Order: sequence, then C-alpha cells, then structure tokens
Amino acid sequence: MAFTSQKNCFCFLVLWFLLSIASAQLSSDYYATRCPRALSTVRTAVINAVVKEHRMGASLLRLHFHDCFVNGCDASVLLDDTANFTGEKTALPNLNSLRGFDVVDTIKSQLESICPGVVSCADILAIAARDSVVSLGGPSWIVQLGRRDSTTASLSAANSELPSPSLDVNDLISAFSNKGFSAKELVALSGSHTMGQAKCVLFRDRIYNETSINSAFSTSLKSNCPNSGSDDNLSPLDVTSPVFFDNAYYKNLVNSKGLLHSDQQLFSGGSTDSQVTTYSTTASAFFADFANAMVKMGNLNLLTGSNGQIRTNCRKIN
Repeated sequence: MAFTSQKNCFCFLVLWFLLSIASAQLSSDYYATRCPRALSTVRTAVINAVVKEHRMGASLLRLHFHDCFVNGCDASVLLDDTANFTGEKTALPNLNSLRGFDVVDTIKSQLESICPGVVSCADILAIAARDSVVSLGGPSWIVQLGRRDSTTASLSAANSELPSPSLDVNDLISAFSNKGFSAKELVALSGSHTMGQAKCVLFRDRIYNETSINSAFSTSLKSNCPNSGSDDNLSPLDVTSPVFFDNAYYKNLVNSKGLLHSDQQLFSGGSTDSQVTTYSTTASAFFADFANAMVKMGNLNLLTGSNGQIRTNCRKIN
C-alpha cells in the first residue's frame, strides 16, 4: 500500500508539473481580457508605418527574426547599450542594419497608456512581424502570445548565431538545423527576402566575382554598387516586386537573380533546388509553409510564466 501511495503521489507530481508547463505556454487569446485592444493597436501602428515607408514591413519582420535566433524570442535585440550593459545592437549582423526600433517604441508607448505593464516587447515583435507581412500582401497566421522579456542580451551569440549572407547552402542548412528547422523550413523562411533591401557591401562580391548570376542582372546592379566605395548603397532583395510579399523571390532564384550569395545558394544544384522550384510555381504552398515556419520560429526558447519581465520601455530593463 505504501508503494502504491508513493506511486500515486509521484504521478500527481508529474501531472502537476506538466500542467504547470502547459499553463506557462503561449495562447492566441492571451490578451483577450488582459489588454483587449493590444492586437488592434499593434496592427494600426504597423499599417501606418508601412504606408509611410514600405520598407518598414521588411525591417519589422527582420527584427523578430534577429530576436528569435539569438537565445530565443525575448526582445533582447531591443536593449540599448549602457555604461554597464552590452546589448546586441552593435553585433556585426545588426550594427547600422536593423531598423524599426522607433516603431516598436511608438507601439509600446501606446500600449503602456492603455494597459500598463501587460504587453511584452517580445510579443510586440511577434505581432508586428505578422502584421507587416499581411500589410504587404503576404499570408496571415495566428500569433501565439504570452512571451516575456529578457533581462539579458548576448553580443557574442548575435555575432555567431545569425546566418551570414556569405554562407553556402550546407552551412545554411546547418545553421537553421541548430535552431530546429528543416531544410524545407529554411527555404520557406528565406522567402522573407521577397521584400526589403541590402547594402552594396553585402552583395558586391557576388555581382563582380560569381558566375551563378544572370549577367544582365549583375550589370544593372554595378552602377549603384561600384567595385569600391558606396558600401551603404541599397538594392532590393527582390528585384521583381520589392514592396510586395509574394513568391517572386523564388522565381528570381530560378533565373539566377538572387541578390545575396546565400539566396542564390538555395538554387545552386543542391538539395534545396526542388523546394525553390515548388515555391516559384505555387505561391499558396510558399504562403502556407512560411506561416507555419513563422509560428515555429516564434516559439524558440521562450520566457513565460514568472521568468523574465514585462519591460516598461523596450530599450531598457525595468
């Protein structure tokens, strides 16, 4: 009887533990009663920002990606450096590159005025990423909510874990696999490059030294990206429809018009070619797979329950 009692007690503890984990996970209606206007507030601010500057949609999506790939979706990417704190904004992939911080500030300020201390900065990034894609014609998805914000950041992780635009396909597959993504999900998430722009310094080597590039395409880029200098000059990642979220990115790859080395590597005679071809001909397949991959990315290494905090100002720890 004693053994049975101990066994029952153990089973209860396991069940309690599992339920505790479940209660700490995300929910699509997390703010339904906590802050009913949260989602509409973010959506309106994102639409206004994107109308003002179409490129901002890509910038807000990229903020979420750069947040989640570095120790999880915890808004660590938003923290400013201080005299005794080093954030991630000065990491090589982020420095003078990440944008949209002011839009996040505006959203956070509005939310603090209607629901003080309730909506996390990490959730703002997740919602804004979805709304940015939708505002430019892309798919929608249900954003799971209830993330909390970090009290730490990692400059070293930001420098080492964000995939470089110079990576070959096998290194890209490995980088995404380290975060739990399949090669198919890598190809789907890379479709975010259907919008946004890149600096000359990131694609100069490709247009001057690589052979796997359409010659007319490379020629058209050289006037804005000379052999030396003009490092910060911008060109669209998707030359066909740079301000729309569509499947033109994949059509460009099939035609050797990928702007970045890492883009064209997805269609370079390797294992990801067939998936690129599928997305280039079937936009609905890309949209569905992209949406699912975004939900998965939004679940990376979360802080929930009593972990982390809800920052009052996304740029600094409370």
